[in-house]
Amino acid sequence: MGTAEFERDGSLVTVVLDGQPQSAVDVDDPTRLDFEYVQHFALAIDALAGDGPLRVTHIGGAGLTLARWLNHARDGSPQIVLEPDAVLTDAVRRELPLPRGHRIRVRPVDGLTGVAALRDASADVIVLDAYAAGQVPPELGTVEWFGELSRVLAPGGLVLANVADEPGMAYAARVAAGAREALGHVAFLGLHEVLKGKRFGNLVLVATAHPLDLYTLRRATASASLPTGVMGWDEILRRRPGATPFSEATGDTAPSPPPPARGAWRRR
Repeated sequence: MGTAEFERDGSLVTVVLDGQPQSAVDVDDPTRLDFEYVQHFALAIDALAGDGPLRVTHIGGAGLTLARWLNHARDGSPQIVLEPDAVLTDAVRRELPLPRGHRIRVRPVDGLTGVAALRDASADVIVLDAYAAGQVPPELGTVEWFGELSRVLAPGGLVLANVADEPGMAYAARVAAGAREALGHVAFLGLHEVLKGKRFGNLVLVATAHPLDLYTLRRATASASLPTGVMGWDEILRRRPGATPFSEATGDTAPSPPPPARGAWRRR
């Protein structure tokens, strides 16, 4: 496990691990979401997850930014966070204390182990945001993995995954193919410049077992503070024809592409 650093800019604290920013937390305002993909997580939840408290499972914790937002936006939501780096969690709790009365429970286990121990249909929303050395581990992008998430997901539930990729979406399309095979319906949410392949960046995979309400999702993106778009499965296939799932069964797995150096995100 890497050593966490906490970069402060007023009330905003960025958690940096292995040289990569992991989370940005405003200690005074849990509604401030500085990372683009975290804003997209929140947008998808608000647009598609109904009203009121939600049972949420997070795979990957870091600074617990989204968990803090959910604690504020969906008061009373019970949340489980699977974060194997107990040293990081202790540092975050010390440097960025959680609010009183929260229902956030962090378990010091990896995603595979933690999800295997969860009950069937126990989560309304599953958020996958797990990275090691700046890359999504290969075991968290397979069709078998999404099948296990499907088991834990309650009827009508929502899986959201932070998927980083290079222009061309070769990796992201294969992850989406696995999620579609396991769950049924998928789309990507992201900045226009990332969806159009202008630079390396983060896409949020949205996956459900029921038809996705792309109309409502697109309406929500139209009023987003960032230039955000939605890419449905048909468009993903047009971008990457014949995209097939990663699979543990065949030994065909891969991590996400390594990120560029900090400050060099845009393709030249």
